[in-house]
Amino acid sequence: MLARQIDRLPAGSGAAGLLFEPKWDGFRALAIIDRNGGIDLVSRRGKSLKRGFPEVVAAVHAVLPADTVVDGEIVRWSGEGRLDFGALQHRNTTARAAIAQLAAEEPCHLICFDVLRVAGRDMVGEPLMRRRKVLEDLFADVPGASALALGLQTDDLDTARAWYDDLAPVGVEGIMIKPATSRYRAGDRSVWRKVKHYASTEAIIGGVTGGLDRPAELIVGRYASESGELIVAGRTVPLHAADSAAVGAVLTRAQATHPWPEMLPGGWGSAGRPTDYIRVDPTVVAEIRVDVAIHGDRWRHGLRFLRLRSDLDVSAVPTDLDTYAAN
Repeated sequence: MLARQIDRLPAGSGAAGLLFEPKWDGFRALAIIDRNGGIDLVSRRGKSLKRGFPEVVAAVHAVLPADTVVDGEIVRWSGEGRLDFGALQHRNTTARAAIAQLAAEEPCHLICFDVLRVAGRDMVGEPLMRRRKVLEDLFADVPGASALALGLQTDDLDTARAWYDDLAPVGVEGIMIKPATSRYRAGDRSVWRKVKHYASTEAIIGGVTGGLDRPAELIVGRYASESGELIVAGRTVPLHAADSAAVGAVLTRAQATHPWPEMLPGGWGSAGRPTDYIRVDPTVVAEIRVDVAIHGDRWRHGLRFLRLRSDLDVSAVPTDLDTYAAN
């Protein structure tokens, strides 16, 4: 079951009958235990994830009964206490022989927030508030050290607002909003809603796709605080025509001393192929809208261009992926 995005949390009487949960930044997965005790972790697209997360499979086997299906998010907490999406992706590309070591040294967790079946009993037609009670009963005796965790949930709007503000620094993307009476309908996004946590900040325009005079998208950078290098930090969604014209009017094609490669490596384009772009002098500052999801040293999701900041020098732009400048 999916969710459609809205701009803000409901207020007043609009919050009646709703349940709120943190929106975790990880791999959405169903943990499926068949009648014979066989276990699989299945992604939203139907791909098996169990090879990459043996510690989660072991926890599912230890805790959940046969013929059970739970819905959740596989997450990895970094040593700094932030959700680390890159570590999850690394698991999917790691050789089988090294995964066991990673599972021990960098354990991941499945945060469970729904149950579709329990011990042979179909739950999808039950209201969410009843499914939640069943899920809580399943987790009543789960040890704190388990790789399974029960997701947070509240019906209190003030608590949801506090989660929205307080959990963003550790990478929680926002808040899920679910009617307490909602049934589980796979693939449906008309009932559940989500509010993502965004912030506006500044970045340096280092390149563009499309044309120099009428760029299609911006490739933006930040200076790394440790190395002092200008790193590629993100890519915007396509610009509106008026914004494209305004940005193109102030850009200058870069000289040979530009710090970025002529082609962006795989991962910045479609299907992992290198991306062709035009490098520009990294002297123009843009205000952008970002969410809290990061992957290594870059913003993971598409950025939204807000406006040019001709009043700012690049030295005033925050370093790394900080939202605010240190000074």
